[in-house]
Amino acid sequence: MREAKYHCPVEVTLEVISGKWKCVILWWLRQESKRFSELKQLIPGISQKILTQQLRELEIHGLIRREVYQEKPPRVEYSLTPLGESVRPITDLMCEWGKKRMPGYEFGYMKNVDTF
Repeated sequence: MREAKYHCPVEVTLEVISGKWKCVILWWLRQESKRFSELKQLIPGISQKILTQQLRELEIHGLIRREVYQEKPPRVEYSLTPLGESVRPITDLMCEWGKKRMPGYEFGYMKNVDTF
């Protein structure tokens, strides 16, 4: 990253974690590594193409690692790097902020609530 193009430190952060799905991916990887299919199930609104793209960008920026296991069939898992772990306070704050605006949120699922 060339620092000259930034006018504010927030711009650096946004370049790395912006987009509709990157923070969601980082959120799901906070506990343990996940396979592509697990992430796809956890994020039902994301297409396979976009998930692949977002994972690649997070890997390029050093926030996640992609580990390929030499098994048959091959197994690939994604996990947070130490740099990715450093983003955890941001996603935790985003989660807490969002919970306050979701009155039906309870223990990781939504009750039957149409608006928040």
